[in-house]
Amino acid sequence: MNFINMKKTILIFVSLLLASSSAFAAKMAMPADAPASYEAECASCHMTYPPGLLSEQSWKNVMSGLSKHFGTDASVDAKTQAEIANWLIKNAATRQKYSETAPENRITKTTWFIRKHDEVRPDVWRRAGVKSAANCSACHIDAANGIFSEKNIRIPAK
Repeated sequence: MNFINMKKTILIFVSLLLASSSAFAAKMAMPADAPASYEAECASCHMTYPPGLLSEQSWKNVMSGLSKHFGTDASVDAKTQAEIANWLIKNAATRQKYSETAPENRITKTTWFIRKHDEVRPDVWRRAGVKSAANCSACHIDAANGIFSEKNIRIPAK
């Protein structure tokens, strides 16, 4: 292989690598084996977050403190708690980018979340159509499917 062909091959490889990493960042699919209890219990108050958005330790912390779950008593019976916790931990973030233990166990306090949302003005989070940074589906129209692409964002005007 001559130098020009080798250079083209390397350029193609690097381009594919960059494209695949940005696609991963935009898509955090919900695993197909989500227990029905996850949707039933968690989605009654907020969207069901893909487990890959938090580390194993963060999910352990969240699930061990359900009686004080971000200001609400979200307690469930022991069997349901174990089922959801085991599934979240099994599917927790493994990539270094997402695997930090989240401050206060909040997705919105992670380094990657803050970096991805640094251009969002504080007043946007307080809009009636958004309410908080934790309401992903307010702006990410495919959030329920685990797709957080910057191409599919619609920020509520009010």
